[in-house]
Amino acid sequence: MEEYRLIKKYPVHQGNVMDFYECEMGLANDETAKWDLVEHPGGAAVLPIDKDGSIILVRQYRVGADEKMIEIPAGKADAGETHINCIRRELKEEIGCVNCKLELLCEFMPAPAYSSEKTDIFLATDIELAESDPDDDEYIDIIRLSVDDVKKMIRSKEITDGKTIAGFMTYLAEKQTI
Repeated sequence: MEEYRLIKKYPVHQGNVMDFYECEMGLANDETAKWDLVEHPGGAAVLPIDKDGSIILVRQYRVGADEKMIEIPAGKADAGETHINCIRRELKEEIGCVNCKLELLCEFMPAPAYSSEKTDIFLATDIELAESDPDDDEYIDIIRLSVDDVKKMIRSKEITDGKTIAGFMTYLAEKQTI
């Protein structure tokens, strides 16, 4: 017998961005357990680096933290949208990027213990900028920082967003020396 098997998923709430379920799980010892699951369509994020080597971040309000967070541009994939198209849309909306070279850095699961969300994190270079076009409910500040400043802000807990740290650290490991 497998260690875990899904017996049944009970819908609890359908949200605007994600759905919530209570799952009845079969365990290896023939017992059952109830686990919570958040189903999320996933999305994409991007570490944009301009021609001067500055990292372009955004500052925006996040309800889970109840504060403005400094993070890489990111967004949820629309139904049927690929992650590459999602991040191209988000780059235009959040920082005004109309053209760039994209390279996949990593896949990130922020909370696999209870969420199905997967985020592809890209590196954007050769960036061409125009006017940003944020969604009606987004108020975004664009911030340009050096690699050293981002390192310091992670260490000082000014940057705590998981996808930002994952993307930045993957970039450092693959493209630079730490």
